[in-house]
Amino acid sequence: MQTRRQFVQCLIAAALLPAHSARSDGGALALMPDPDRLLDLPAGFRYRIVSTAGTTMSDGLRVPGHHDGMAAFARDDGRIALVCNHELGLRTQHASAFNDRIDQISEEQARLFYDFGQGETPGAGGTTTTIYNPATGETERQFLSLAGTEINCAGGRTPWNSWLSCEECFESPGGSPGDPAIREKRHGYVFEVSADADGLVEAVPLKHLGRFEHEATAIRPETGIVYLTEDKHHSLLYRFLPAKPGDLAAGGRLQALAVRGHAHMQTHNWSEPTVLPGQAMQVDWIDLDDTDPDENDLRLRGAERGAATFARGEGLCLADDTLAFTCTIGGPSRLGQIFLYKPSPYEGTEREASAPGTLMLLTESQPSTLLRNADNLTKAPWGDLVVCEDTEGRCGLVGVKPDGTMYRLALSSYSDSELAGVCFSPDGQTLFVNIQYPGTTVAINGPWQKIAAL
Repeated sequence: MQTRRQFVQCLIAAALLPAHSARSDGGALALMPDPDRLLDLPAGFRYRIVSTAGTTMSDGLRVPGHHDGMAAFARDDGRIALVCNHELGLRTQHASAFNDRIDQISEEQARLFYDFGQGETPGAGGTTTTIYNPATGETERQFLSLAGTEINCAGGRTPWNSWLSCEECFESPGGSPGDPAIREKRHGYVFEVSADADGLVEAVPLKHLGRFEHEATAIRPETGIVYLTEDKHHSLLYRFLPAKPGDLAAGGRLQALAVRGHAHMQTHNWSEPTVLPGQAMQVDWIDLDDTDPDENDLRLRGAERGAATFARGEGLCLADDTLAFTCTIGGPSRLGQIFLYKPSPYEGTEREASAPGTLMLLTESQPSTLLRNADNLTKAPWGDLVVCEDTEGRCGLVGVKPDGTMYRLALSSYSDSELAGVCFSPDGQTLFVNIQYPGTTVAINGPWQKIAAL
């Protein structure tokens, strides 16, 4: 069995391989055309539809559209709770859970919304929770679990059985010329949703985690430190040092990553190779102030202080003791990058200066590379990264093995929608993924041992 150190060493070796050797598209993993024209999969694999936008949920509201980030949680009754983001704003009210059913929202429920929009234009984003029975392949219940937020893109699970849902927006109260929307509150925050919730949770912004255009989060259980990505062309990689691990509302320090000895580094590689694949760069973390700003300038102030910038930081996940994250338009062809961050053994303490964490570019997509515009990603039970594409034309799932080879695991050949929210069930037997537009969640099963043996 591969050890954690061996896994990371293999990833480093993969980063040094030429692009053409990182391709494996076909053979045992040739995809079979889907007669239902939704998702092509390898032979022996099948999918079931778990969630479909527009259908009526158990709470009487509609399944919102634009399915995005997602996580799967084990329940005591053997079911799985899927907590799913919906990337909806006030201009996409038509796809919300309550567009034509706002009169069904009780006063008690309205008080749980973050922003009820004066009863006219509630925040259309939020999360749904789906109770899925893996034994029968059936969706048993589905309900709105977070409401009144906007553009809930990605996020991440916590070690204490909850989901962090991130707003990828920066909006202020009021309306704007030509925009009939009404906002009561500021937006651009992270919200927490318990996986055990049986209905709407109270939407409370975790303001200490910063106000910016959030993308994804990941938490190392050993420390409780939260890592966060930001979807901007010149974004930062953040970490939040909680004053009380496990209680994100109790305050803490928000910081940004800087490459030691290379202040203000741009990792994009758009015009010249600033960052080389396989090169481990030591990092420092810069304290940020005014982390709940009036202006959308947190990343700009961080960069001025020396923080590194990234080309649209998106998916973020734990890969054993390393964090993997994507930059969807990084690289000279702007086809995406995958970075690895290896935390210090003294992460978040004064001692980390003597043994700093390291940042490494794992892979950078070229026109000849299988993977295009990497977005959400997760670590598979057998050690590979499974990555969603958000690119022009056909999007799919690509596996990235520790030796650098890639394989096509799924392909949405029948729409222009990106894939999102990829995650495995707690037992590793089911892979869930979203076809974002108009909004479908599928559960994929099959002979995963064949993939692991490749």
